[in-house]
Amino acid sequence: MLIREFTDTDWPRVWEIVAEVVRAGDTFTYDPATTAGQAYDIWVERPPGRTVVAVDGDRVLGTAKMGTNRPGPGSHVATASFMVAADARGRGVGTALCRHALDWARGRGYAGMQFNAVAESNRAAVGIYRRLGFEVVGTVPGAFAHPTLGRVGLHVMYCAF
Repeated sequence: MLIREFTDTDWPRVWEIVAEVVRAGDTFTYDPATTAGQAYDIWVERPPGRTVVAVDGDRVLGTAKMGTNRPGPGSHVATASFMVAADARGRGVGTALCRHALDWARGRGYAGMQFNAVAESNRAAVGIYRRLGFEVVGTVPGAFAHPTLGRVGLHVMYCAF
């Protein structure tokens, strides 16, 4: 598996993953009716942020975006988001993308990385983030409307560098 910079020619394959994840409605707070154009504007980071893909040959297994969490006085903290194709999950793609984002943020001098809205029911992601040094610093009860579990909490997670 190789993690490389996203190019516009990757978008059709990235959109397949984004659409699959967003339409499932069980991990991301994005509207399940998000269009490809809307998703592109949300997912593809402009510099100094970065969007990457994890590939195996020509196959896009997953994607990540990373950048500054908030401007101004909060600009010393990074953030990132990750999506992995359903048939590529459990193979280390999400872990590799998260490590890549952490390395990117450390290399740019950020003080830490914050995730603003991790569904507490997304146990796979929460487990990866904890293994990589994140901690839950707060949970907003019932802030995520899971399609089968009902309202579950959204974690704010942080990893200090």
